[in-house]
Amino acid sequence: MSSGPKKRNFQIEAFKHKVVVDPKYAEKTWKVLEDAIREIYNHNASGLSFEELYRNAYNMVLHKFGERLYSGLVSTMTLHLQSMSKSIEAAQGASFLDELNTKWNDHNKALQMIRDILMYMDRTFIPSTHKTPVHELGLNLWRDNVIHNSNIQSRLLNTILELIQRERTGEVINRGLMRNIIKMLMDLGPSVYQEDFEKSFLQVSADFYRAESQEYIECCDCADYLKKAERRLNEEIDRVSHYLDTKTETKITNVVEKEMIANHKLRLIHMENSGLVKMLLDDKFEDLARMYNLFHRVSIGLSTIRDVMTSHIRDTGKQLVTDPEKSKNPVEFVETLLEKRDKYDKIISSAFSNDKTFQNALSSSFEYFINLNPRSPEYISLFVDDKLRKGLKGVKDDDVELILDKVMILFRYLQEKDVFEKYYKQHLAKRLLSGKTVSDDAERSLIVKLKTECGYQFTSKLEGMFTDMKTSQDTMQGFYAACGAELGNGPTLVVQVLTTGSWPTQSTNTCNLPVELSTLCEKFRSYYLGTHTGRRLTWQTNMGTADLRATFGEVHKYELNVSTYQMCVLMLFNNTEHLSYKEIEQATEIPSSDLKRCLQSLACVKGKNVLRKEPMSKDIGEDDVFSVNDSFTSKLRKVKIGTVVAQKESEPEKQETRQRVEEDRKPQIEAAIVRIMKSRRVLDHNNIIAEVTKQLQSRFLANPGEIKKRIESLIERDFLERDNEDRRLYRYLA
Repeated sequence: MSSGPKKRNFQIEAFKHKVVVDPKYAEKTWKVLEDAIREIYNHNASGLSFEELYRNAYNMVLHKFGERLYSGLVSTMTLHLQSMSKSIEAAQGASFLDELNTKWNDHNKALQMIRDILMYMDRTFIPSTHKTPVHELGLNLWRDNVIHNSNIQSRLLNTILELIQRERTGEVINRGLMRNIIKMLMDLGPSVYQEDFEKSFLQVSADFYRAESQEYIECCDCADYLKKAERRLNEEIDRVSHYLDTKTETKITNVVEKEMIANHKLRLIHMENSGLVKMLLDDKFEDLARMYNLFHRVSIGLSTIRDVMTSHIRDTGKQLVTDPEKSKNPVEFVETLLEKRDKYDKIISSAFSNDKTFQNALSSSFEYFINLNPRSPEYISLFVDDKLRKGLKGVKDDDVELILDKVMILFRYLQEKDVFEKYYKQHLAKRLLSGKTVSDDAERSLIVKLKTECGYQFTSKLEGMFTDMKTSQDTMQGFYAACGAELGNGPTLVVQVLTTGSWPTQSTNTCNLPVELSTLCEKFRSYYLGTHTGRRLTWQTNMGTADLRATFGEVHKYELNVSTYQMCVLMLFNNTEHLSYKEIEQATEIPSSDLKRCLQSLACVKGKNVLRKEPMSKDIGEDDVFSVNDSFTSKLRKVKIGTVVAQKESEPEKQETRQRVEEDRKPQIEAAIVRIMKSRRVLDHNNIIAEVTKQLQSRFLANPGEIKKRIESLIERDFLERDNEDRRLYRYLA
């Protein structure tokens, strides 16, 4: 029995094979590549086989001749670049940059072809030996042999700077060429661009703008100087966008800003007859906007503008509110304030980009000088009164709201808002009672604005006044429904029942009404007290009005609208021809001061003199005699005499109002102290003063001396006590 051949297992574990390459092979191959590189630089690359050249370079690296290939490349390129640099050096005048640009483009094209041929070396040999890649090597060699050539480097910098200087002086240069040259420096690396160009460019620019700014500041006004500075800044930004590195923009604009703005900002702002104050006075919006935009770029530029503007507004505002002539007419006084506010508000919104810091400076300035005049709250209320009586007649609703919003702006500046409330309540009462308000909607709109600003307590009494007016209408309807048959065809009575506390405090002055009216008033009193228990009526005859039918000379008939006092005087002449001042005073019992004003309006006002006075003069004397002016005529059938108008308080009236305000403040201060101490339990004197002032500042600026008095009063009434050891420490007791 035979068996097959034995099975064997053979495996190749390693194989060593030696390839012997002729040393002349490397030199021959390199010679081919060297000739090709020379042809490429000489623009004769069209006849070359790049595939064959690539294979040659590949084989050299494969056969360990990478070092020979790399060193040969360096030496060959260096020779060609040295030759190029000589050609560039030889270029004269304007052709210098053209030649440099041409050679740079040639070098880049050649470098691209060489890199394609040596791609395999770039991928394998160079990374493994940590050598510089072909493209980067070409740039470095260009830098070292051309750009840093001693005969080219300084010449290149000077040429570029000279061209920029010529462009700054108005010449047109070849920006495309400049862009290529600067791009070359950037391609060679940030350090080349910065060291060989940018650093010197910035220094030369600083010198240029320093000299130019000094020249301009001596011969130009502020507006012209700023225009030139703005133009220069825009030129540099434009220059960067066309042929410089974008990162240079911040650096060169900083140079212009420093030399042309920062170094001269104070002189520009304070420049006589053209600086910031002059621009503000003349509403130079465009110039102000330019100043804002330029100063915004430099350190503390805007704060400098803001400080000068604030100082100017405060000074002019102080002059306005402390000028006795300007304070004679309250309405014009407030209109001037509003015009001033509108003016600067427009400047800030149009020229200063509606900058919040400038808005705050404007507000603080107005708050400062408005409160220098203690009559500002009264004047603002008088302005409102004028507008709501007649000034808003025919005005569109949107415009009414605009005016009221402006009033609220001034109101916010007031530190003594409670003083405004006192006057506003008095003026509102007169408008409502005389029926002279232009628009109930406008009245209520302002109250809503005040309520939003200061809270319900501020306007609760004002709203109560409107409620009384509506309730009075209902009451009169009820009176005539119940008593109309008894009244017959006598005078018509309209009574407005005012709640004590809601309306301004009025001194009650007695006055003898005509018999027919006195009887009618008593009937109303009986009706009202019969329908309302626990109430007391007090007649305010000094606040009423009346309509009279009057006949002069048996021919001229008129309807006179007069005050209650005037009515009482005129009705006396139904029974007599002549009356002396003392007889009128005795018959009516009208207070002397009111009676004199009343007779003055009846006898001394041209066109409304329904009475004659003997002797004729502007002032009323106690020996004067009065009679009906039978020759009185008027173009109007209805004649209004002595219309109640809001006017400035006299000094005694002002003192009386101030005293009432001070009295009203006392319980508010005490309430604030109690609220604070109830929460804190123990607090020192200074902190109580600070807390109370803060709580009450929305209504008035509390006087520390008055706060101290209120603390003493609360201690006496056992709400607070002093600490036994520290007398400036207080404890809450209640």
